Amino acid sequence: MGVVLETVGLTKAFGGVVAVSDVNVAIAQGAVVGIIGANGAGKTTFVNIITGYLKPDAGRIRYLGREITAHPPREIVGLGIARSFQIPQVYTSLTVLENVLIALVSREKASLRPWAPLSTRAREAAALAALEPFGLAEHARRPVTELPEGGLKFLDIALSTALGPRLLLLDEPTSGVSSEDKFEVMETLLRIMREREVTVVFVEHDMDVVSRYAQRLLAFVDGKVVADGTPEDVLADPGVRKAVLG
Repeated sequence: MGVVLETVGLTKAFGGVVAVSDVNVAIAQGAVVGIIGANGAGKTTFVNIITGYLKPDAGRIRYLGREITAHPPREIVGLGIARSFQIPQVYTSLTVLENVLIALVSREKASLRPWAPLSTRAREAAALAALEPFGLAEHARRPVTELPEGGLKFLDIALSTALGPRLLLLDEPTSGVSSEDKFEVMETLLRIMREREVTVVFVEHDMDVVSRYAQRLLAFVDGKVVADGTPEDVLADPGVRKAVLG
């Protein structure tokens, strides 16, 4: 199985604080990789660098063998890398359907010109198909602000999957989701990604979710990957238990 993502010597500092320090990771195609760490350990910074929201101070990023270190976020999305956010990034003044339509326009690399219709029959069908697995198709015409509890999180993830990624990065996919629904969210998401042969990397604080769904686990401490292996091995590591699990 080939490598979809590789980082070499990835480093990023903010003033005197080193958020990511010499991170060397290779992720295989089709893998489901979890990332854990205490607050401020560098997890989200790592994801932000991969997706072009931050530029590293040193190191390189390769995606499917291609150097993408200096690429802006829009180009990275176009190559097949998508992400969701811990705090959902959606247009709250628009409907659920309109949010997905905008994502589809972005995937098509089309322009949102005032005279060009946002909705076409093909786009609307694709948008509803992206919403359906998350139970949002029935809310498609509603304003985002009227979504039921947890709906914003589902919509944020649906927007990411609508982009048709080959690599999906999720920042706290179960935050804001009830304990009763968190496993259903992950099972639905990972089933869809397996069917589409998408590699998944997810940052998560919930150890129940991590241990159940990650095939491989990376533990960040002070910007460094201090453990890399199966969830059982990483969660049993004394250093990880002290720094991450308390």
